[in-house]
Amino acid sequence: MSHAWMPTSPCGPHCITGGEPTVGRLRAAGRLIAAAGVVLRALAVSPLMPIVGRRGRAYVARWFFRAVLRAFGIRLAVFGAARLRPVPGRGALVVNNHISWLDIVAINAAQPMRAQAKSEVRSWPVIGRLADAAGTVYVDRERLRLLPAAVAELAEVMRAGSMVNVTPEGTSWCGRASGPFRAAAFQAAIDGGVPVIPIALRFRMSGGRETTAPAFIGDETLIDSILRVARLRGLVMEMHVLDELPPGRTTSRRELAALAEASISSALGRVQLPRQRRLRSAVRKDTRTPVSPH
Repeated sequence: MSHAWMPTSPCGPHCITGGEPTVGRLRAAGRLIAAAGVVLRALAVSPLMPIVGRRGRAYVARWFFRAVLRAFGIRLAVFGAARLRPVPGRGALVVNNHISWLDIVAINAAQPMRAQAKSEVRSWPVIGRLADAAGTVYVDRERLRLLPAAVAELAEVMRAGSMVNVTPEGTSWCGRASGPFRAAAFQAAIDGGVPVIPIALRFRMSGGRETTAPAFIGDETLIDSILRVARLRGLVMEMHVLDELPPGRTTSRRELAALAEASISSALGRVQLPRQRRLRSAVRKDTRTPVSPH
């Protein structure tokens, strides 16, 4: 059962841009078959993940996520990649604006790491098994009383030296607008004594025009989004790895969240709306006609 603090987004089908170049049906079907083959190979090796060591897991994860991008014909453009290189023995909280299921694919294609995901992912066919093999840290968003334990687990994982990817908005937005960063994960970074590494994500077509077509938003299913991505021609995902926020920068989780959010908004060239205004816009989704965030 949901609660008043459940993350929401006003984004929906009205946010999806149209007119992007597409491939033919046979090409799109070929991409889907190629992606399915990658997933099947990953499932075959997933039982070995716990025993191949951290370096072996990183190698397999990087191969898998890069292969997914290739299967869908997506080019990944990474800026500031050196900032994402792991420091031996030091964990980090890696945060990004959340647009699509492709977010985690792109980040792990650049640098494999663990992730925090909603607990429902564990029960998803195929994806849940792969998430378990990758060492995903789960959080039950619908049971607030379990949040302190989830924060403590996340802090311990990072304190032990793991980089963990978290999407602080808690839900996906269309890419032209974004939601407020929730502060809980940043408390884990403070407790774990690790830096925060912000990442700004953006989708565009090969001609340079920004697009929201890959967004996974509203009530659509994952299959709907995958099919739309498979039809796109010349999709480019930009990933900007920004300057880290070092441990000790602040002891306030809300201030740390605001700093990371501002860094990402600045990199994307957005004007940040007041946080309360954005929250009210999101709430209106439940009671009125959806409001476009553009």
